Amino acid sequence: MTHAGLWAAFAACVLGLLALDLGVVNRRAHRSSVREAAWWTAAWVAVAAAFGTGIAVMLGGAAALEFATAYVVEGTLSVDNLFVFLLIFAFFRVPAALQHRVLFWGIFGALALRGAVIGAGAVLVEHFAWVTYVFGGFLLVMGIRLAGRRGDESFDPARNPVLRLLRRAMPVTDAFAGPRFFVRERGTDGVVRRAATPLFVVLVLLETTDLVFAVDSIPAVFGVTRNPFLIYTSNVFAILGLRSVFFLLAGVMGRFHYLRYGLAVVLAFVGAKMLVAAAWDVPTVVSLAVIVLVLGTAVAASLAFPPRAADHAVARHVP
Repeated sequence: MTHAGLWAAFAACVLGLLALDLGVVNRRAHRSSVREAAWWTAAWVAVAAAFGTGIAVMLGGAAALEFATAYVVEGTLSVDNLFVFLLIFAFFRVPAALQHRVLFWGIFGALALRGAVIGAGAVLVEHFAWVTYVFGGFLLVMGIRLAGRRGDESFDPARNPVLRLLRRAMPVTDAFAGPRFFVRERGTDGVVRRAATPLFVVLVLLETTDLVFAVDSIPAVFGVTRNPFLIYTSNVFAILGLRSVFFLLAGVMGRFHYLRYGLAVVLAFVGAKMLVAAAWDVPTVVSLAVIVLVLGTAVAASLAFPPRAADHAVARHVP
């Protein structure tokens, strides 16, 4: 199959999966249970594995291994997004039945935004070799910062500049209107205007948050492979499965308190790998083994040594 044929097959696969998801399986807004989320998570992983098998047939085992490593890196680094997503949903009090819908439509924006970031990164790496060292140093610094970040640091949606700009640009209703992003309402002057609902505000915040996190995760994937096709497809499959992982882990995220350190080590490892690439090319299979070992250790340590109640600040109710 030609290079253009691979892209066409991938696009058809993703569009078919999204149409099946929105048009058949999740046609009606509903609250996802943990069991349903677990099945969907397994299904998306299976789809990614099947696609990786197709890459092995078409492009060879080395390309398939790079895809698998990039998928694991992108998927694990995207877990950090979920904590911010939870805060955004809690801040706007998004009904559980609408969360799946807004996450679904967030995928379309993420596909375009990440595609643009990956395309720009690929051009830079191809024409300016020194950018690799910039990416490596950036990831190393981000890993150190993530490891040293205090656990009580939080994201405040009310201070988000995108939210302030959006509210200045268009009227926003006070209440949700079911699954709709826009409604028509009569203003105080009697004129009927098109207004955004809080669900659209949440969608915009999710998109901008995903773009910010992509600045961290996409350079990390460039440390695994330089093939734009493998980078983009691994990103897309990680994003597709992120919604199910969100509902699966939403109630138990607090138990994985050491995961942040695991993610920090992964970022630092990939950054160091890019910095020493000229002198020592770390094999992809070694990278995959190290990443899986680090993340597995972080999850196991979190389960073996649960957080103590004294380690958490006292919760205060704000009316």
